[in-house]
Amino acid sequence: MAPVSEPKTQRPSRSWEALTPPLSEWILDAISAMGFTKTTPVQASTIPLFMGNKDVVVEAVTGSGKTLAFLIPIVERLLRLETPLKKHHVGAIIISPTRELAIQIHTVLLSLLKFHAPSAALLEPEPESDDEMADTDAPPPPTFPSGTLKVLPQLLLGGAVTPAQDVSKFLKQSPNVLVGTPGRLLELLSSPHVHCPTSSFEVLVLDEADRLLDLGFKDDLSRILSRLPKQRRTGLFSASVSEAVDQLIRVGLRNPVRINVKVKSTSRGADGNIIDKRTPASLQMSYLTLPPSQKLPAIKSILEKLSPPPQKSILYLATCYSVDYFQHILPTLLPGHAIIPLHGKHPDKVRRKNFARFVDSVAPSILLTTDVAARGLDIPTVDLVLQLDAPSDPKTFIHRCGRAGRAGRKGLAVTFLTPGREEDYIEFLRVRQTPITPLTNPSISVLAEDAQAMTKEIQKLVKQDRAIHEKAQRGFVSWVRAYSKHTAASIFRIADLDWTELGNAWGLLKMPRMPELKKWDGDPTLGLSIDWDEYAYKDKTREKERIAARNGEGEDKPEGDEKKRKRKGKEDAWSEKKEAQALREVRREKKKAKREKERWDKLTDAEKAEEQRLKDMIDQVRKQVLEKEKEDDGEFEGFSD
Repeated sequence: MAPVSEPKTQRPSRSWEALTPPLSEWILDAISAMGFTKTTPVQASTIPLFMGNKDVVVEAVTGSGKTLAFLIPIVERLLRLETPLKKHHVGAIIISPTRELAIQIHTVLLSLLKFHAPSAALLEPEPESDDEMADTDAPPPPTFPSGTLKVLPQLLLGGAVTPAQDVSKFLKQSPNVLVGTPGRLLELLSSPHVHCPTSSFEVLVLDEADRLLDLGFKDDLSRILSRLPKQRRTGLFSASVSEAVDQLIRVGLRNPVRINVKVKSTSRGADGNIIDKRTPASLQMSYLTLPPSQKLPAIKSILEKLSPPPQKSILYLATCYSVDYFQHILPTLLPGHAIIPLHGKHPDKVRRKNFARFVDSVAPSILLTTDVAARGLDIPTVDLVLQLDAPSDPKTFIHRCGRAGRAGRKGLAVTFLTPGREEDYIEFLRVRQTPITPLTNPSISVLAEDAQAMTKEIQKLVKQDRAIHEKAQRGFVSWVRAYSKHTAASIFRIADLDWTELGNAWGLLKMPRMPELKKWDGDPTLGLSIDWDEYAYKDKTREKERIAARNGEGEDKPEGDEKKRKRKGKEDAWSEKKEAQALREVRREKKKAKREKERWDKLTDAEKAEEQRLKDMIDQVRKQVLEKEKEDDGEFEGFSD
């Protein structure tokens, strides 16, 4: 396979009108109407290459217009075909790692196609014949000759819509562009009614490509590629491609050109040369070093002191259970801001509803989320990003911060660190060309009295409902587990944690039983006196069940079983539960291996050979990456300035 061409670092010097081949007039009108600049470097570099039968690997700073950089060539290529695509033939596929990003890409594509009359006519909803309120005076929809070229996309997501419904819609509408997540795309492509022959298929795009190549997407992605023709244009787009370029070659690019768009900074490396930043110049990335109990008061102070006040903010937490807990706490701690939770364990309808609620919000609002909202999302008027927990993957740091400061808009990203070893994270990022500076504007200082007052306020809220206490316990345990698995394990160490300080920061009423606390000799009650027998649920049904269980009034239970169950619940350590979880994981892996063997037995010899070829390439790339990492770690030459 041919190697990646030499990197091309592009600067914002070309205009879209000057591209060769030139863009259609309606495309230029759409770009202007959508509010995008006509000199963005990504588009000026990528579009002529992509349209000129070149594969591309694009790494560009967040907010620089990568979505339009692949949507415009796709639309132009499909509309410049000599004849329309046949029915049920696909011309382009766009793969996204998350549902939210897929929805966003689909929305931008629809906004673009509204300026192309033949395609726009297909996008209009069909009028209901039995609707008595229909406007009878409305002009009939425009008609076009049968041979008119059009672009019609279909969005493919898991959740509310079944695969059968996706296939039914495909057969009815015959879309020629598919946008979706890997799993649902694979299910549709597996249908015998969907065709992607060499004569029809034009472009494959992998957005946030490095994330798509993670283990969770590897199998689905390999199967998708096996169903697509090798003679195609392929584009890989991300803000952090450089660390995985060698792996990207395996997806079948043909002598790709790499486009690298960065921003010059004032910082200089060890060799005296100016370092290229991997984030936009309009984004200020800062950090605050505070004890855990002072971080929430600091967030409150930042929101109050920023001028003008942020319209939309994003607060990143480490785990889904953390979000579930703090969504009940923050509305009281941060009055005047709507708190909107979003994480990967939410049902699909809840995720869509909450995401739309945040995007459409006109009042000050905070999206309380995990890394599910870290990549690619272009949310208007996000001015502030807060990272209460540093991301486990250092590449994710760039993507999180990049939700602010997009398209030239000023943004601020603040990361909270704990004094001590965690401060090494600053140099950890600097080495990776992601320098951050102390937060000085606004200037933030938190008094110990303010932190104590907020801890008492959180504990007061928790005492009002036993259900919140249970969420606090579950959230804290999940946070500790996530902290223990941080990729920068030498910086984020469980042994360095101050458990009493953390318990107060979370407003816990007691510390949970967990293996990490076995050697801790602190007070598990955190100095609080709680009557657990009288501590009630707000929900009357749950409280009634709790009282019945406490009094041994459960139905069809022999006398003493409830006491035994309660005693077992108290005595069971988290380690035993962890062992049970490990046993379930083993069984799950066995079932997975069995399904994989059954799938393998059904493959043809050609499909088996192709999969084995991909597996050999992956193993070879992994070996090269490991060897390169060993070489890089061989000698420490000092941190950059």
